[in-house]
Amino acid sequence: MKKKVVRVIARLNIGGPAIHVILLTAHLDPERYESILLYGQEAPEEGNMLHLAEEKGVCPILVSNLGRELHFFRDLKTLWTLYQFFRREQPDIVHTHTAKAGTVGRLAALLAGVPVIVHTFHGHVLHGYFSPWKTAMFRTIERILSRATTRIIAVSEQCRQDLLKYGIAKPEAICTIPLGLDLEPLAHPAPDAGLGLREELGIPPEAFMVGMVARLVPIKRHEDLFHAIPLVLRDYPDTWFVIVGDGERRNELENLAARLGINHRCRFAGFRRDQGRVYRDLDLVVLTSANEGLPVVLIEALASGTPAVATRVGGVPELIEEGKTGYIVEPGNIESIAAGIKKAAADPAQTRAMGQAAREEILRKYSIQRLVGDIEKLYGELLGEGMGKEE
Repeated sequence: MKKKVVRVIARLNIGGPAIHVILLTAHLDPERYESILLYGQEAPEEGNMLHLAEEKGVCPILVSNLGRELHFFRDLKTLWTLYQFFRREQPDIVHTHTAKAGTVGRLAALLAGVPVIVHTFHGHVLHGYFSPWKTAMFRTIERILSRATTRIIAVSEQCRQDLLKYGIAKPEAICTIPLGLDLEPLAHPAPDAGLGLREELGIPPEAFMVGMVARLVPIKRHEDLFHAIPLVLRDYPDTWFVIVGDGERRNELENLAARLGINHRCRFAGFRRDQGRVYRDLDLVVLTSANEGLPVVLIEALASGTPAVATRVGGVPELIEEGKTGYIVEPGNIESIAAGIKKAAADPAQTRAMGQAAREEILRKYSIQRLVGDIEKLYGELLGEGMGKEE
């Protein structure tokens, strides 16, 4: 008999968590699992991944009151809506993703008597996002919720260690299951007859092109890259920078680029669906985040053969081997970020070879097949089925 899994996420905005839940919903063995995906409304400036859901044959169900922001009465309505849904559908597993969905989703599942409750931390909001008092409140909430959670999943070992450090749950309650993505189209792309990114953006074909692929939100710390750019241009004046993504800080960052006098070497490309073409044209990907779980952009870039410079946060050191597949720099340290980019710009051919060296290992460790296998194994254990037990 099939087991029913209801997956809940606060919103399907452009980013790693949305890709993760859509792929899991699409790829879980349909002979063993019936999968339902519930999602909340994203903000207009965030964009969404509904096109990916459609492409993968996933029909997510919108829970209109569910979203990122805290709102007491709206959250109570969401709790009631989810409780009614769980009571009606009688899922065997409720699996929540992201902080807000993890709070209301787990409470609703507990009240509805769902036998297995799982929550995935795609990174966390336990430092770097909010004021000290709000951060302390979220840590307390997560500690309480962990008691109603059958198993907590961290997407990187560093994320797991952070959760243990903050006392979220006992070690045996938290497991690490890294992300898995559909990487074959990136690693082995079909011929592209369209314009190259360089031609589209007016960047010379011989220029060294650096890209930051991320939502334009505070935690990504784009300003650190922007302040590093003049230091790079001083020594490597033919370097160009492409900002891929959009978000609440678009105007602010465009104004900052103008104030720093880097507009002549900086292009804002907005949200893109042609990620394969983006990575293939870039010589280097940069990520300057203050906090991460396991960054999808780095997995995608390395699978495409594009090396990276990224800050030492979350699971980044699990992805980048220093000096072999990229460079790890210190978060918030402008000189360190600039130095990493300059190392890459000094020898473009060697830099590209670094990216190529990472491709096979990334494909092996972070494929969607590996992720689905890990999740199905965990579900089986939590349901008491065991790996070899027939349904």
